Amino acid sequence: MTGITQVVAAGLGRFGRAAFVAAAILVAPSLATAGDLLPETAIRLPSGDLQPGYKHLLNNEYVPAQLDQEVFDNLWRAWETPLREKAEKATPEERRRMTLSRYGLTEAPGREGGMPMQYSDNGHGGWVFNCFGCHGGKLEGKPIPGLPNTHIALETLFGEIVEAKRAIGRLVPQAEVGALLVPLGKSNGTTNAIIFGVVLANYRDKDLNVDLNRPAPKMIHHDHDAPPWWNVKRKTHLYADGFAGTGHRALMQFMLTPSNGPEIFHQSEDDFKEIYQWILALEPPKYPHSIDQTLADKGRGIFNNNCAECHGTYGDGSAFPQKIVPLDVVGTDRARLDSLTPEMRHGYELSWFSNYGEKKSISDPGGYVAQPLNGIWASAPYLHNGSVPTLWHLFHSDKRPKVWQRTEDGYDYQRGGLEIVELDAVPADVRTGKQRRTYFDTTMFGKSNVGHTFPDELSEEEKVAVMEYLKTL
Repeated sequence: MTGITQVVAAGLGRFGRAAFVAAAILVAPSLATAGDLLPETAIRLPSGDLQPGYKHLLNNEYVPAQLDQEVFDNLWRAWETPLREKAEKATPEERRRMTLSRYGLTEAPGREGGMPMQYSDNGHGGWVFNCFGCHGGKLEGKPIPGLPNTHIALETLFGEIVEAKRAIGRLVPQAEVGALLVPLGKSNGTTNAIIFGVVLANYRDKDLNVDLNRPAPKMIHHDHDAPPWWNVKRKTHLYADGFAGTGHRALMQFMLTPSNGPEIFHQSEDDFKEIYQWILALEPPKYPHSIDQTLADKGRGIFNNNCAECHGTYGDGSAFPQKIVPLDVVGTDRARLDSLTPEMRHGYELSWFSNYGEKKSISDPGGYVAQPLNGIWASAPYLHNGSVPTLWHLFHSDKRPKVWQRTEDGYDYQRGGLEIVELDAVPADVRTGKQRRTYFDTTMFGKSNVGHTFPDELSEEEKVAVMEYLKTL
């Protein structure tokens, strides 16, 4: 544990208020071979009267702007050599592509060539980090709103925004410096977003009035993998532990910047009703290649007999049980479960976000929800912390890599998931945090890839059949 982390974990001390402001800036409302390309037809966005929700996310300012075109154009100045030297010699368009790639930013469907999907345009030159920072990703290079952003390099991005502002002589707000005191994500593609929410909510009463005199909250810093938005429609409760009821207000909890009083939440609520309806209309991308239907039909029967009790059924008459599997049964990493106390979860239930108790929370879930599997082929990596890179590794628990590094846009059609390089350890010549964050190291706290060993009971033939069936969901 680093010195800064110790300060934060001990109770934030003099950094408490700075961390509160910083977390508010960090989290806008949240929620085969490499040569194979995903067809455009696999990307399905709702249209018609649901489209306003998407437009709200791209064009409205719900938290303060953090970036602008000048800073974005100069982010390369914070890069290490030789990448910085390459960027300096590049054309503006080449440099833009390099910048998007480095931070896990993408084009915004319908706004290509402008600011990335992960930022909203406040209409005054400011760029506002939005929900798509975590919930707008890409698959084989194609941006898909609602897909988990498994490329986002949040800690690298926010750190280099500060460095770039200093490099061009811009004033760096104290809150942006304070943001760097809180771990943002120790592996690219995952974030510490749960603790952002813990910090934000701690300094509000049930009516969302700011109260900075409250003691600092318990914080267990850990990273987690965002879930796909297209499955929200199947759920009654949200998050890996399934504690919070669904609804548009749940999307608004990361608006808790100190400048947003209760009246701002009330004024913005109609926007979020439309955003929520847009999310409910999202559909997962279709598997883009041929499927062995005979094998998939066999896999469906095996799945229904072994997996459906927890993960639900699919197709006509489908049902999702929203089942919480006890931790001692599923056996996955416990940091996410321990990061919220029963008091925190109950406090959320009593607040405006849950309609003052109208939407019931589960204060002590004791485990994790077996998630719906629609579009599972597209939503790698797997488990709540993103520690398992492919479905094949999920089905072969003894073969899961200790350390892995993904390619940027490769998809492994043989194993169903990210195209990766497997390692026994992070290379010894990796010395900076920026470099280390490009690796997923399962030996780090909160990043264990153990558990969910249920598929081990299947024969190899049965595993292959079930994996074929999962392509159809």
